[in-house]
This record gives sequence, structure tokens and C-alpha cells, in this order.
Amino acid sequence: MTETETPFIVVGVDGSEQSIKAMRWAIEHAQLLDARVRIVGAWDIPGTIYLTPSHVEADYYRDASQAFDAAILEGLKGLDAHGVLVEKELIEGSPSKALHDAARGALSLVIGSHGRGSSFPGMHLGSTASYCVNHAPCPVVLIRESTT
Repeated sequence: MTETETPFIVVGVDGSEQSIKAMRWAIEHAQLLDARVRIVGAWDIPGTIYLTPSHVEADYYRDASQAFDAAILEGLKGLDAHGVLVEKELIEGSPSKALHDAARGALSLVIGSHGRGSSFPGMHLGSTASYCVNHAPCPVVLIRESTT
């Protein structure tokens, strides 16, 4: 089976605790299904960039990329991801659209029920769960905050 034929799970990561839990769940679940995992993040340039020329698009991308990579590394700590191909993709644009588009053809889309949009510059994942539940092209798994 080639990579393009291998079933995959998409997981949204914004650096919040719930998104880290969602990533870990997706990887553990992918092991059971012999699937690969696509970790997707999104970033956007705030409208105020045009008022403050000190920050350019490359700066926002760099900051978002560093935060995205740090979140992934944090989520992988102590996790046995043996046998799971993990891919990452940081997309410019809204998290809702990025996850919707990335989930085409996926076995499932895994997200935290509440994100932390302020963890990356320009990211707003708080309302993304609602959008994905209503519009995703595949089943959606919501990882809730632990009550224990």
C-alpha cells in the first residue's frame, strides 16, 4: 500500500492542552487502524499588520511555525508512535477552512472541543470545533477537557 493509499487521520493542533491531547489520541488510534496522521495547524496575518510595518508576513509565519513545531514536540513526549507515519502541515488561513480542506478523504478529523486561539499569532481555534462538527467531510472526534 502506498502513502497515497494509506488511510489517514487529520488532527488540528493549536498548542492548547486539548489539541495536544487530540494529537496523542489520533496517533494512538492510528496505530490500531494502521493509518497515518496529518497534523494540521493554521495561521493568519492579523489585519493590523498594515498599520505596523515592523512585522512582515515572514515574521508571522516564522513565529507560527516555531510554536506549531513546539506543540508537536510536546505532544510526542513519552508517546509510543511506533509504526505511525506522522506528517505535519502549517497552512495560512483560517483554522476552520484549513481543517475542512485537509480532512477530505480522511478516516476522521480529531480536534479539541475548545482551543486556545491566542497560542499562535492570528489563530482562533475556539469556534473551529463547532464549524468542523457541522461541515467536515468526514467523522469528527472531539477531545473534551478532562473532568477528573
